[in-house]
Amino acid sequence: MAARTDTSMTIRMNREVKQEAQEIFSALGMDMTTAINVFLRQVIYFRGFPFDVRLDIPNEETLAAINEVQQMKENPTLGKAYTDVDEMMKELLA
Repeated sequence: MAARTDTSMTIRMNREVKQEAQEIFSALGMDMTTAINVFLRQVIYFRGFPFDVRLDIPNEETLAAINEVQQMKENPTLGKAYTDVDEMMKELLA
């Protein structure tokens, strides 16, 4: 078995983020060093982030729906308004 060689790492982070994370790790029974080591071992295991890292960009269908609603807000004559749910459901199901 290879000899264990430890190293240190210095990082900068927002003070409040660090404090909140330390409180959570403490409640889980670990310190920041242990938590970071768990994270890094998961990165190695998954060969990437152990969770989704992505931009929150809506797909084309959602963007089209958002655009349609914005147009309807600007010009209420583009859509139909209902004052009665039963009437709306009757038309939708017809």
